[in-house]
Amino acid sequence: MEQRTRVILHSDLNNFFASVEIARNPELKGKPLIVCGDPKERHGIVLAKNEEAKKYGIKTAETVYSALKKCPHVQMVASHYHDYKRYSDLVRAIYERFTEKIEECSIDECALDVTESVALFGSGEEIAQKIRSAVKDELGLTVSVGVSFNKVFAKLASELKKPDAVTVISKENYKVKVYPLPVSYLWLVGGKTEEALHKLGIRTIGDLAETDASVLTKVLGKRGRQVRVYARGEDEEEVHWQKTKEDMKSIGNSLTLPKDVTDREEAKRWLYALSESVAARQRAANVGRANTVHLVVRNAQLQFSGWQTKVPPTALCGDIAKAAYELFCAHCPTGTRVRLLGVSVSGFDYHVEQLTLDNVIDEAAGEISYEKKERVENAVAKIREKYGYATMQRGVVLGDERTDGLDIRGKKEEIISETQLRGKEE
Repeated sequence: MEQRTRVILHSDLNNFFASVEIARNPELKGKPLIVCGDPKERHGIVLAKNEEAKKYGIKTAETVYSALKKCPHVQMVASHYHDYKRYSDLVRAIYERFTEKIEECSIDECALDVTESVALFGSGEEIAQKIRSAVKDELGLTVSVGVSFNKVFAKLASELKKPDAVTVISKENYKVKVYPLPVSYLWLVGGKTEEALHKLGIRTIGDLAETDASVLTKVLGKRGRQVRVYARGEDEEEVHWQKTKEDMKSIGNSLTLPKDVTDREEAKRWLYALSESVAARQRAANVGRANTVHLVVRNAQLQFSGWQTKVPPTALCGDIAKAAYELFCAHCPTGTRVRLLGVSVSGFDYHVEQLTLDNVIDEAAGEISYEKKERVENAVAKIREKYGYATMQRGVVLGDERTDGLDIRGKKEEIISETQLRGKEE
């Protein structure tokens, strides 16, 4: 029996951060706008921009100073990650009307497998149009949706026409639509790969598809064979979707520091601030306690390193930060220049508890039990939820003016932006 052709969508919310800011404040509509780190100080980088700002040549990741030179009257707004997450969840709820097979690629991009949904809702293009209309009518956001028979071409299709559009790449038309495109349009082809392919005379995706695999492997290694598979429309990767919270593997947060850090005590303050965020997200996800803490460090040479350690199951900031700091001291020699720190946890128990004598021993030794510490952290979380994050801070965090009153959760959007950019590098 002939195998049924898959129907894959790739949905990409247009200028997402900027669009949410306009939805929050409609008076900004029609004006050039950038989302940046600190509008009052007029420094930092551009995290997002709208279509009007694009017309002035403003680009994501350039400095605010540079953006102001291009457009002195550009509107500058601070980022509001919790609103972005809220809108992202609302958009996902729209996707879920059509399929449960949803893979979150980033806060503003998702892959959807609607192969089994076409019998109920129409063709892939019709489903994409319904999604586009619902997102626009209900949330005031626009989305570009690519429709194809695999994930790579669906993503490529979503890039071809923006904003507020649906593009179809089918088995019947992909050679006409895809093959004339520059090779840089293809997933995994960054600047260095493009340069290497150009040296071979390969400038379009069609050229790449018709090149012998052995030639590409010789120049690019395994990546050469993989990009050829993508160019020929032979990608068979499944949409990785999660049925329940039990599929959640880890929760984490990372931050590019305002300046390179060499002092261990200063690094400790940042690790506590990050661990506050991780513990808060762990509580919100309702996944119980974690038994593994992970640390990621990026040094001044832009090299990434990561380590992990087992811990008694915990959801407490103090436990997470302590383990992360111990990893830092064990693996980063004194004087190491650190540019980025990341903390995450994994190995969740989903509230499946084991009988233990730890609490009895803690009480007998005059120590504060886990449950008491947990009640304190939950109480602090409620106060912050009502009056703001900065109303209560740990002493270790207040030890540095750069972390004084910092809501580390608000930094997540910078991390997302950096991750998206880094994904295009090699």
